[in-house]
Amino acid sequence: MSIARSKKIAEEIKKIVSHIMMFEIKDPRVSKLSSVTHVEVTNDLRWVTIYISVFDPKHNVDVHIEGLNSAKGFIRKEIGKKLKLHYTPEPIFKPDHSIEHGMHINEIISSLDIKHDEPEIDDEDDDDDFDDMDDFDDEDDDSDDFDEDEDEDEASEDDDIDEDDFDEDDFDEDGLDEEEEEV
Repeated sequence: MSIARSKKIAEEIKKIVSHIMMFEIKDPRVSKLSSVTHVEVTNDLRWVTIYISVFDPKHNVDVHIEGLNSAKGFIRKEIGKKLKLHYTPEPIFKPDHSIEHGMHINEIISSLDIKHDEPEIDDEDDDDDFDDMDDFDDEDDDSDDFDEDEDEDEASEDDDIDEDDFDEDDFDEDGLDEEEEEV
């Protein structure tokens, strides 16, 4: 069987068992604050190893696994209904201590007294950088662009010309201004 198919089946079993633990098992030994952390399927699909982690401090992982082992037949039947495989794998439940191991490593790291060397920052150098920026801003003055925009607005107002503004004497028969003809 291909590795990709094994991974897909393992992921589906993980979802199914998580749902069963959360909503369908009524055993008080099985905590609702638990998780399926990892699932491994054999190549022949005869066995599936399901790793369980319990987050509830009132429940022991071993007691939780006992509750799951007592419901193993029900869990296998539900896996078979939802996956519709030729052969339904036999579940094996094991505790996953990786979260507790990670918390233990964090405790060890936090208990170490390690001083971090931080680079010293010279305040005088930072002030010089800001002075250079002020010089740069003075060179790129964009105030001229604003004046050009105002000139364009004034020109567009001049385009609106009424007929009353001109006398007929200013134009000859062709409609051209007499001054334009001389140029």
